[in-house]
Amino acid sequence: MDLESSLSFDLSEIEEVAKRLLQGGFDEKIWVFEGEMGAGKTTLIKALAKTLEVISPVSSPTFGIVNEYDSKAGESIYHFDFYRITDPEEALDIGIEEYFYSGNRCWIEWAGKIAEYLPAQFLQITLKMEGPTSRNLTISRVNDE
Repeated sequence: MDLESSLSFDLSEIEEVAKRLLQGGFDEKIWVFEGEMGAGKTTLIKALAKTLEVISPVSSPTFGIVNEYDSKAGESIYHFDFYRITDPEEALDIGIEEYFYSGNRCWIEWAGKIAEYLPAQFLQITLKMEGPTSRNLTISRVNDE
């Protein structure tokens, strides 16, 4: 996929979408996933993890805020879900800055809850429901530097 592009797909095609995203040549390690509840953010992250051959089970870190996954290639990936954050400073308490600037992939759900702590540059992936199993994905690079 190219930056600033949009793609409509069925959830049955999510693994192919994940492959296209990972083959897009994006050098950003921080990926922000936007979309309403049920849009498929975690489902897409699971497909991305499968494509990268993540060893451990992938699930939403809603209660723990962050999950760490390791791939067969030895890559560490951090998956955040800030849905339950009530005070953005809670994110600082778990050390998000260390994660964000580690050089590892960081996949973030509900990033709007901690917007002031996001790095200046990241990849934004927005999912919109078009029907029960159809989605639209839009990808763009955010650079506030």
